[in-house]
Amino acid sequence: MSQRTVTPQLRRELGVVGATMMGLGSIIGTGVFVSIGIAAGIAGSAVIIALVLAAFVATSNGLNSAQLAANHAVSGGTYEYGYKYLNPWFGFIAGWMFLLAKTASAATAALGFASYLLTITNLIGSGFFVPTALIAVAILTGIVLSGIRRSNLVNIVIVSVTLLSLCFFVVVCFPNAISNGAENLTPLFTGNTASVLHATALMFVAYTGYGRIATMGEEAKEPQKTIPRAMVVTLLLTMLLYITVAVVGIGAVGADVLGNVTQQAQAAPLEVVVSNVVGSRAGVVLAIGAMTAMLGVLLNLILGLSRVVLAMARRRDLPGILARLNQSETTPVLAVLVVGIAIALLVMVGDVKTTWSFSAFNVLIYYAITNFAALQLPTHERLYPKWLAWAGLASCAFLAFWVERQIWLVGLALIVAGLIWRTIVRLLSAD
Repeated sequence: MSQRTVTPQLRRELGVVGATMMGLGSIIGTGVFVSIGIAAGIAGSAVIIALVLAAFVATSNGLNSAQLAANHAVSGGTYEYGYKYLNPWFGFIAGWMFLLAKTASAATAALGFASYLLTITNLIGSGFFVPTALIAVAILTGIVLSGIRRSNLVNIVIVSVTLLSLCFFVVVCFPNAISNGAENLTPLFTGNTASVLHATALMFVAYTGYGRIATMGEEAKEPQKTIPRAMVVTLLLTMLLYITVAVVGIGAVGADVLGNVTQQAQAAPLEVVVSNVVGSRAGVVLAIGAMTAMLGVLLNLILGLSRVVLAMARRRDLPGILARLNQSETTPVLAVLVVGIAIALLVMVGDVKTTWSFSAFNVLIYYAITNFAALQLPTHERLYPKWLAWAGLASCAFLAFWVERQIWLVGLALIVAGLIWRTIVRLLSAD
């Protein structure tokens, strides 16, 4: 009798609806409730242009991720695609950058949740900012430990509440946007190209939650159909929502109001907009949706990050013990715990602009490798034209260096540190 040596695989439990909701839960949160404010502080009303440019970049990357995931449906996303279509070094860099980028995004989501909660309870500035974010990380890590099915149900509830709150935002602010739009939305572009490109880099990250669909390819039913469909639907809904919220929000109160909130180290710009337009009670309604959105992003990031840790541990790019699954083979328990701890450590930075900018550089490098891998797809595996991969690669490589200089210098240093780590681990394992 032959002994079974097959690596345990996660169960396929996600259909198109579930995968789409996971994508929406990963995107609609920090991007719309926090980063639009950050980008408005940089580019003013031209943040709308940045959103459109970022949408083009995101579409290229999303479709390339979809065709890679459809043909190589395992946990790990571009980490696995790098290994399969490029070489182990590119694969490792992709996994390493994903962990760095999305851990920072998760920390931003936790801090965003804390800011909205403390704003509506009048406790902002009271010293509870970081502790509240840490509690959120602990609770969501516990939910992810319970398995993908329960996590998916929680996510559907969260996304539903979030979408309702954003519809509320658009409805209550629309009359003011009509009245003041001509003044607040003009001039749309003042000629500062650098600020628009900087804002585009930051807003691109706001779209990239769709990558969670790809990183969870091992858990998707019929991945060749489910993943591309879920990716396209998720991107279309997100683009429509982001641009609508930005136009209505800036039209109602002006880009300065949005930008000033995040410049003051707070992270609740949309709540401030609604409170200015119709009063603090309406701000509470919006804040509830914002808080659920942040929790949804945090939930999905912990899920996605733990699956990349799982994939890297299987290849021994991270300690092999992190590849262990629970008895029902639904959760990589140790990987989830390590991810929760890493997010908690970044939460202690306590500055949403820093964590979001750090995420932007790393995720742009990650998706540059995604597009490079997509260029290597053989003709029979290709779902979309090759020029789409070239467009995604060029735009990611270009935008990566429009974030703050110190951010991308730190990012490059961490790439080198990761490569040194991998070299040492390989040398030790060879002995």
